[in-house]
Amino acid sequence: METINLILIEEDMEGERLDALIAEQLDHLSRSLVKDLIENKKISVNGKLCKASYRVKTGDEITVMIPEPQEIALAAQDIPLEIIYQDQDLVVVNKPKDMVVHPAQGNWDNTMVNALLFHIKDLSGINGSLRPGIVHRLDKDTSGLMVVAKNDRAHRDLAEQIKEHSIKREYIALVNGTIKENLGTIDAPIGRSKTDRKKMAVVADGRPAISNYQVLQRYPNYTLVKVRLETGRTHQIRVHFAYIRHPVVGDGVYGSGKKHFGLESQALHACTLGFKHPGTGEYMEFNNELPQYFRVILDQLAEKH
Repeated sequence: METINLILIEEDMEGERLDALIAEQLDHLSRSLVKDLIENKKISVNGKLCKASYRVKTGDEITVMIPEPQEIALAAQDIPLEIIYQDQDLVVVNKPKDMVVHPAQGNWDNTMVNALLFHIKDLSGINGSLRPGIVHRLDKDTSGLMVVAKNDRAHRDLAEQIKEHSIKREYIALVNGTIKENLGTIDAPIGRSKTDRKKMAVVADGRPAISNYQVLQRYPNYTLVKVRLETGRTHQIRVHFAYIRHPVVGDGVYGSGKKHFGLESQALHACTLGFKHPGTGEYMEFNNELPQYFRVILDQLAEKH
């Protein structure tokens, strides 16, 4: 049995590689798996087979046939998980830094999904057996609020809110350098880097990406900002602030690689999450404090300030 997914190419997607676009649109599929599906003739464009390197055009209709995955028994693990809120439809959790959201090849345990399976009885199955309940993701090294669906109806509703960019998502980031403006907007399209396909970048033919920011505090050589996303592109905040030459502190991928405050990864925290409840339609908003490691850094900066 196969699951069939249809993707209609809109104007802002034109020019992207077929394999990269499918991996972005169906984010539960890795790019290597997409290439395997193409080689196995499971993906067609307008009814015809195409290479992975095919550049999509506006109006193209892509059909992706995904074979039923082999069942993998994921372990429910007694891993501490901070549950902020829970009802019959959803769970809001505070993901710690250094925790991978879902299992993948070579990393089958100690993920947030393993913890969820232990703490939560019911999770939606839309994203398959490896991603139960997972509606959206945070990078391994980004901490903060995530909403998890407990049934398929809630999952579809929340996924639609994400697609429509109606979910409120705010982050706190410490960035390099001094940002002079108190308020600003970074409106720059994001797509795969032309020089390193493992990275994202601001590119002319990328997908629209908008980040609004507010300066919270300036320190010598650093700025603390609150960022509100209007779109949700991969690594959006990290890419955007690197683009304006204020990379997120500790970001070894988009920053200089220089270590700050002993950090091995970026100082980025999802502090606010707001959405309409999929059952009641009531708007709900959750806020949380900065994690300990982040507060220690700010204390150090305050002492020098």
